[in-house]
Amino acid sequence: MFKNRYLMESKKLVIIGSGPAGFTAAIYAARANLSPLMFEGFFSGPAGGQLMTTTDVENYPGFPEGITGPELMDAMRKQAQRFGTEILTEDVEEVDLSSSPFTVKGKKTTVTADALIIATGATAKRLDVPGTGDGEFWQKGVTACAVCDGAMPIFRDKELYVIGGGDTAVEEAIFLTKYGSKVYIVHRRDELRASKIMAQHAMDNPKIEILWNQVVTKVEGGDVVEKVTLQHVETKEEETRPAAGVFFAIGHNPNTAFLKGQLETDDNGYLVVKPGSTYTNVEGVFAAGDVQDKVYRQAVSAAGSGCMAALDAERWLTAHGQ
Repeated sequence: MFKNRYLMESKKLVIIGSGPAGFTAAIYAARANLSPLMFEGFFSGPAGGQLMTTTDVENYPGFPEGITGPELMDAMRKQAQRFGTEILTEDVEEVDLSSSPFTVKGKKTTVTADALIIATGATAKRLDVPGTGDGEFWQKGVTACAVCDGAMPIFRDKELYVIGGGDTAVEEAIFLTKYGSKVYIVHRRDELRASKIMAQHAMDNPKIEILWNQVVTKVEGGDVVEKVTLQHVETKEEETRPAAGVFFAIGHNPNTAFLKGQLETDDNGYLVVKPGSTYTNVEGVFAAGDVQDKVYRQAVSAAGSGCMAALDAERWLTAHGQ
């Protein structure tokens, strides 16, 4: 499948992706003497996953004063290397899962592997709204995870805006009512896409107001978000309001394009694993973290599944005499 490329020696275990899931898998696998090789990524997303774009992480156990996302990932990376993980800072372009050992084609390096752990995560969908991008107010009041960031002091007793109209948007809005003084759901249509019961929960909550037929066109502030501009989709009238936070709640895209359909996914593109495990539908291939988790999407749950994947892979390799 991959002609005229240099093949490194075959590896027992290759981990594709980094972040809490990938690094935890690497730590466990390296301590089990599996000598894992990790493709941590480069252009496809920040090595270290979504936490590399996060400032303060206050809900990861063991850090009572909090820690920044990049600091946490750097510590995990060093721990994985300490036990012997080999890390390549390059993207995986494609894999061949049709026969074992599997072939993994990186940007520069091609390897074979007896077992694979896929930990490529998912990317939050974001709209191209001025002020919300990297280098603007992203992670300075603009985020895509209310559960991760909603308890931050900058959002306390302030007016918050959730962009979206599905169950996720409603769930995040309800969660944010614990912290904000008022939560607005900004929806470009005149009816929510959320289930009826979730929509009713939103409309019954006195701290939630739904702004129908409107979109956010601009986010502004000083060091952090201070105001948003809304536009009515029909009249085109605009209004600027005070705001401390803007939360995208329009879904995630699991990072699975490089697999080219070789593993089973659900309707949303997330990898399907056997219940209570990290086994995919292909023997010897395991999935951990947000690439297979559309429910929790937390650093600690990703790390836990990374541990599971390493243990599953170790047992599978042992059972197959490898």
